Amino acid sequence: MKLVYVYGKEGRMRFVSHLDLQRFLQRALNRTCLPIAFSKGFNPHPILSIAGALAMGYESDYEVFEVKIEGTVDKSTALETMKNALPEDMPIKQVIFRDDTFPSMMSLVKMADYEITPRDSLPELQSAASAFMRTESFMGLRKTKSGEKEIDVRKLCLKLEMQNGVILTRLMLTEQDTLKPDVLMHSLCTLAGIDDVSFRAKRTGLLGVDRYGAVKLITELQL
Repeated sequence: MKLVYVYGKEGRMRFVSHLDLQRFLQRALNRTCLPIAFSKGFNPHPILSIAGALAMGYESDYEVFEVKIEGTVDKSTALETMKNALPEDMPIKQVIFRDDTFPSMMSLVKMADYEITPRDSLPELQSAASAFMRTESFMGLRKTKSGEKEIDVRKLCLKLEMQNGVILTRLMLTEQDTLKPDVLMHSLCTLAGIDDVSFRAKRTGLLGVDRYGAVKLITELQL
């Protein structure tokens, strides 16, 4: 059995890297009374995985991790115990029980929703956002472990609109095709003919596709 947790990453926790977050969660799980399953070997640790790594500095309303358990636990205990083990900047919002045969949450992620709030240059960005969505292709650079890779930013941006100074966007997030908010913002600024502007980004959803082709939050998928 697996426990799938939905949580937020706010405040100071947005400065915790993905690798440090994994260690942080392992230590938090060690402090709970949950029947956690541990890895074998010299240095046993809770068997957990985090769906869709979030870049350091970004906030989120919807992050997901899953942990394998041995034995049984009721839902209220699973929820409250984890809430008490984590700081206020990592609020636990939901827990879902999944069978071991259910695909991992990480494997279900295909795209992500973000709210991006630029500091300034809103009129120029508004025009650039509209022009960007009318283009068929817009090339940009993405940093990878092996260097920079040219990508078609437009094809990896599935939705983009601006409401009250906030950019709402849906970006691809797979092992092969990923677009991050910083690359999108650089592209919009380039299109607008302005210098890069600082911004704050918040992830609001990790999304997958069900058997009928409908896009849903990964915790709502029934496969």
